[in-house]
Amino acid sequence: MKELDLGNSDFKKIIKNNNYFVDKSLLIKEVIKAQKQVILLPRPRRFGKTLNLSMLKYFFDINEPENVNLFTQLNIWKTEEEIVQKQGKYPIIYLSFKDAKQNTWDDTLQHIKIEIAKLFRTHNYLLKDNTLMDNEKLEFEKIANRTAHNVDFEVSIKQLSEYLHRYYQQEVVILIDEYDTPIQASHKKFYESAISFMRNLLSGALKDNTFLYKGIITGILRVSKESIFTGLNNVTAHTIFDEEFSDKFGFTESETKQILKDFDVSTPYEEIKKWYDGYRFGSHSGIYNPWSILNYALGHKNGFKTFWANTSSNELLKEQLEDRNENEIREQLMQLINNETIEKEIDDNFVFPDLEKNKDLVWSLLTFSGYLTSINKVGRKSYELKIPNYEIKTVFQDIVIHWLNTNLKIKQKLLLDTTNWLINNEIKRFELGFKKIIGDTFSYFDTQGEPENVYQSYVLGLLAIIGDDYIIKSNRESGDGRYDVMLIPHDKNKFGVVIEIKQIAKQEAEKDIDFHKRIDEKIKEALQQIERNKYYKELIENKVSKIIKLPIVFAGKEPYINLIGE
Repeated sequence: MKELDLGNSDFKKIIKNNNYFVDKSLLIKEVIKAQKQVILLPRPRRFGKTLNLSMLKYFFDINEPENVNLFTQLNIWKTEEEIVQKQGKYPIIYLSFKDAKQNTWDDTLQHIKIEIAKLFRTHNYLLKDNTLMDNEKLEFEKIANRTAHNVDFEVSIKQLSEYLHRYYQQEVVILIDEYDTPIQASHKKFYESAISFMRNLLSGALKDNTFLYKGIITGILRVSKESIFTGLNNVTAHTIFDEEFSDKFGFTESETKQILKDFDVSTPYEEIKKWYDGYRFGSHSGIYNPWSILNYALGHKNGFKTFWANTSSNELLKEQLEDRNENEIREQLMQLINNETIEKEIDDNFVFPDLEKNKDLVWSLLTFSGYLTSINKVGRKSYELKIPNYEIKTVFQDIVIHWLNTNLKIKQKLLLDTTNWLINNEIKRFELGFKKIIGDTFSYFDTQGEPENVYQSYVLGLLAIIGDDYIIKSNRESGDGRYDVMLIPHDKNKFGVVIEIKQIAKQEAEKDIDFHKRIDEKIKEALQQIERNKYYKELIENKVSKIIKLPIVFAGKEPYINLIGE
């Protein structure tokens, strides 16, 4: 049984060491056959981009003819002769910006310069004959020593491609990994500086470059042509929505089943599918997260874990939740947590500054980053989206809990106790806990506009922590009307809950007795509405026999559930 070398993205080392390898070598054929000179392949992190680019490097590299031995046992060697003959025929320029994510532009730029200088030093042989003129050698050495001006670095890749073409009399393959890492790192910090440099670097390398055979670029996002690929009419992006290359990143179902078999994983397949499946690339549904599958295959005796989710800080999601005005986003996140879908327009020409002006762009970012996936296309740019699997669902749950616990200062024990009192029909205790939570935190909310929607969003956020045991729904048709919140237990012996939310305002100079009377009337009205409209019908249809009918009346920012004096 071959061993995994998990975390190693060097194709040559994996093959030479006879490590376990999922054969994606037909990517090479697809690149060669593509009638596009420059191809941008955005995919979520940890989906095999770096390993695939490494494989392309070793296939094409003219400097290492012995690399032919890496491919003879792979699928690519079974293809037509015209493809196989491309092996070892092209000089390679390979750059990775995956670690260019420092806190300042100066530090980020220095990291990029280090990578370019390292690249130049791998081609020091160009200095040893008459390939370069004396002034070109000086420019080359300045780049290699990092003493050149910024402008020289911006045009360095195109210059190097010219030098390599002159030396080998052969066109060049340019491979750029994680091109958008410095751009993502620059968001809200040094965006214009990062965009300007990367635009000039990539345009110089790829636009009207007569020395270029193929350019392959990977990243997470397709950053807008207007911001970075200006004038590059030879770049073709194949995103997660396109058919091209759709099975070359991530594991297909057949590949996943073979991995589980090879590593003697006895876990029921449906459980693994629930945790790590769910992505759709092009027409290929059932794409698995490769990082999670390989980690689980190695450590399946330790049970399911959030392998992929733990490789990122999820700052964007946290940022959106913490925005006071984003109650709608919080409510839609709760719909997603509850295994529902949402319909959103996805813009694949992404510009980070637009995120501040157009909040709906967050759904595009979440989709391309792998937190959401499409089920189907419902309009020209509109897609039905869902959380792909249980691993990612836990990310959303944890972020909601973190938001409640950290930003709203709600102690997790109080959250757990209060939700447990609700689902165990201890309503008086639930009311006390709920009042405590509201009293401590509700000033965070702006209840202008449609306060009942705000209250509902808040209740949904509170219930996020029991989402594993309940299907939590909001504002859905049931019976003869629309309930506000419903909890449908997976275990039909547990209580189901239907919640109707009302709100009243205290009137000036109103006596307490009159105020309390109006609260009682509103509570009774909510209960009558539940009964009259049979909001609990969906619970009965789901074979839930124990039903809690819960009114919540907000008077300003104080909730009342039981009748006054009870």
